[in-house]
Amino acid sequence: MAQVLEFKLPDLGEGLTEAEIVHWLVEVGDVVAVDQPVVEVETAKAMVEVPCPYGGVVTARFGEEGTELPVGAPLITVAVGALSPDEVPDALETATPAPSGPADPAAAHAAAPSGSAANGSATNGVAREADGASGNVLVGYGTAAAPARRRRVGPTRPTATVPHTAPATGTPGTPGPAPAGIPVSVSAGQDTPAAPGTAPARGDGPVPVISPLVRRLAREHGIDLAELAGSGPDGLILRADVEYAVHAARTRPRAVPGQDHATTPAPRPSAESSPADRSVPAGGVVRTPLKGVRGAVADKLARSRREIPEATVWVDADATELMRARTAMNAGTGPRISLLALLARICAAGLKRYPELNSTVDTAAREIVRFDALHLGFAAQTPRGLVVPVVKDAHTRDAESLSAEFARLTDAAREGRLTPAELTGGTFTLNNYGVFGVDGSTPIINHPEAAMLGVGRIIPRPWVHEGELAVRQVVELTLTFDHRVCDGGVAGGFLRYVADCVEQPAVLLRTL
Repeated sequence: MAQVLEFKLPDLGEGLTEAEIVHWLVEVGDVVAVDQPVVEVETAKAMVEVPCPYGGVVTARFGEEGTELPVGAPLITVAVGALSPDEVPDALETATPAPSGPADPAAAHAAAPSGSAANGSATNGVAREADGASGNVLVGYGTAAAPARRRRVGPTRPTATVPHTAPATGTPGTPGPAPAGIPVSVSAGQDTPAAPGTAPARGDGPVPVISPLVRRLAREHGIDLAELAGSGPDGLILRADVEYAVHAARTRPRAVPGQDHATTPAPRPSAESSPADRSVPAGGVVRTPLKGVRGAVADKLARSRREIPEATVWVDADATELMRARTAMNAGTGPRISLLALLARICAAGLKRYPELNSTVDTAAREIVRFDALHLGFAAQTPRGLVVPVVKDAHTRDAESLSAEFARLTDAAREGRLTPAELTGGTFTLNNYGVFGVDGSTPIINHPEAAMLGVGRIIPRPWVHEGELAVRQVVELTLTFDHRVCDGGVAGGFLRYVADCVEQPAVLLRTL
């Protein structure tokens, strides 16, 4: 007899709390092996393939592509053990989630009446191991048994308010259910089966709300979440649902004696309209959710500007000799040396002279933490947005090793294959925004680092060289630094050293 085990979205590390389903790698009915990737998800840091710790037949998937799930939410159920041909259809049917079930499995468990025959199965076909352990060994997943999923059936009450959603098609000769979000009064003894397409009664169980902001918004406006029908996946109550309820409460006509308005609220927006559409005024405003990489970048930049008292210094440098040196390096048959690698070597030498810039500020302890190792981040623009991969121990690498690592991380960033470890742990950032055809910038420091070196485009310009006016390859170098870790003398000394190495690469040989 096969056991049907539930696999939840594991903790993917680095403090991530949710992930968006990008692409399912398996279908219901597929046979999966232990540790086989079953879904590709996008976190705030990277695209990750999630392996399943069970081997067997996939009996259910939770969430469509594009759905954002919190850590701990169910991903799939897998029938583990030998399945006879006759058992496969039963396993698929019993493990399929109810169409209008709650987003949180714990909510379903709390709302299901004990011993109810309406459930059809006490665990909805999901069997647990005898000792209560899940068997999962992924990071942060634990081994505690998860609550079983149940179909929720609302208890019979003398007068219960049950939100219904209209099905796609009606049955001739039978009265159709009320439109979505319109409460229907149910008398005692009346049967209210949780048919597909209808929202079952919540009873006394928790309401399907994930976001604390949604709860706070409802509390501030006196909205009872238990009376709302969520428009999110599996009836999840979204912020737009609360905002609509607030608007409806403000525009609801005053009660007239002898007339009951409690059960006739204003009609809700159609099911086809998205939550963003409900708040878009006439005039063509487009709202883009700040989530995933874009949301992580927004949070980090805002925190940097809020916490770091940054200052910026810049200088023009004649890069003609550096470009000639690179051309000479690449004249042979060996691996090509990138300009970014040469700039990274110069940064490593400069930070050895001015280690104050390879540090961070521990605000809780009110201490400056200086690092011995240089983990060099570099800004990379990808189709998913701006990311900053990190070259670990950059101070120990030569130009060839740096060129190869920059190329590897850039390719991985463009393909969305960077791991969280490759996107964190930087101590200093090199930003080559010259590839965008601009000369200078005042970049925002990559929190919690203390400095960032910006490099503009290298273009021919008039320059006084050896006492005569000449056309030289000139670049603008910009250093943005945390004024808490050093004063302008240190920042200026570092930038001047970098500029000297760019103008006369032989200066760098003295420190190698």
